[in-house]
Amino acid sequence: MKSAGNPLPQVSQNELQAMAYSDPLTGLGNRYRLRDKVRLLAAERAQDPAPFTICIANLDGFKPINDLFGAEAGDEILCQVAHRLKACIPDGATVTRHEGDEFAFILPLVFERTGAERIGQMIKDVLSAPYDLGDRNVRLSASFGFAIYPFAGADFEELLKSAETALYRSKRRGRGQITVYSREIAQEMKRATQLEQALRNAIIADAVDVHFQPIVGVADGAVVGFEALARWIDADLGSVSPAVFVPLAEERGFIDALSETLLRKAAEAALSWPRELFLSFNLSSAQLMDPGTTETILSTLARVGLDPYRLELEITETAVMTSADTAQRIITDLRRQGVRIALDDFGTGQSSLGRLRDFTFDKVKIDRAFVSRITTDRASEHIVKAIIAMCQGLDLEVVAEGIETWTDANKLKELGCGMGQGYFYGKPADSAATLRYLHEHYRDFVTL
Repeated sequence: MKSAGNPLPQVSQNELQAMAYSDPLTGLGNRYRLRDKVRLLAAERAQDPAPFTICIANLDGFKPINDLFGAEAGDEILCQVAHRLKACIPDGATVTRHEGDEFAFILPLVFERTGAERIGQMIKDVLSAPYDLGDRNVRLSASFGFAIYPFAGADFEELLKSAETALYRSKRRGRGQITVYSREIAQEMKRATQLEQALRNAIIADAVDVHFQPIVGVADGAVVGFEALARWIDADLGSVSPAVFVPLAEERGFIDALSETLLRKAAEAALSWPRELFLSFNLSSAQLMDPGTTETILSTLARVGLDPYRLELEITETAVMTSADTAQRIITDLRRQGVRIALDDFGTGQSSLGRLRDFTFDKVKIDRAFVSRITTDRASEHIVKAIIAMCQGLDLEVVAEGIETWTDANKLKELGCGMGQGYFYGKPADSAATLRYLHEHYRDFVTL
């Protein structure tokens, strides 16, 4: 019996092999092509191991563009990226689509770090030009991880892992970064991974603690509130600085869990203080990008039983500008519920005056960089004086950070600064020591 319709086209063995080694969207080679070419090149150079380089490039910010404009637009961008890469790679080099928004390169004539970085910068510049989507243009950057044979690995799997480690470090450092693998970088990444796991375990075990530093009235030295500061001591790692573990939690995506734990502990401690004292708590840039932040904060306060009017949230200008519209909504919603908002590290941003105009704050904290030199540097004194006068004109409270000497405190008092914070008034201390501090420094304090 004869089959109906047109016979199926015959596909040759060569065509099947070509399909197996090609990316159907871009027409570039795929991971199998990369693997085989690297293995072939390594075999050719095994006797006299002349170096060569592989690279993985990742498009920064591709997923939001793909989500916003749709998969068809995302595919068009990937095809334009492939076209640019084929046109710009050096003679003898190979480019493949590694996976998703990642592309890989084999660079037979790149022998050392400087050459790899130079190639990376060239490709980065090529990829940073606008992409045409018909009715709109979009821009992307790219991050790069390079690995040099045989120093970063003698076989394909090891070499690829080294390139991925280098790329991971580039992504950690921000957009458009270029990293060439080294043993030092591998150790750095290993420590970061160990630190991440230890921090995750510490959050689960409720082992990250909160300390409190007093904020006082400069005129009389009376305590008016405390700033909550994260502290973590690990059994194996020892004391880990919040400057290390807080950015790590942001980067790895579990800052919400850390912050919620710290806010709960801080709010519970604040219940033991006189009710007129406020609790100051820091919000990260990641939280100001998350529309769920308002509900998380208010529900935490409700569970603990702390009045929102006693909470003050410190945010930096950089955090505000990461996602200005979302940050504005969060700030507005929280202030509507009675939470006050302080602009932290004032004076160190690029356009702080603009932020005061565009956002509604209750308080400004003058960065310690100015306060620490207020009695020795005339420019710093004038800057602090101008900030205080401006805040008074805008009906904003003002706090000077980093006060360490009586001379600094006295100068700020002369300038009319309302509040101060620093080692001169008290170092950060745990909740029990904070209660002892209140017994010694707060008039008529009685433990609840």
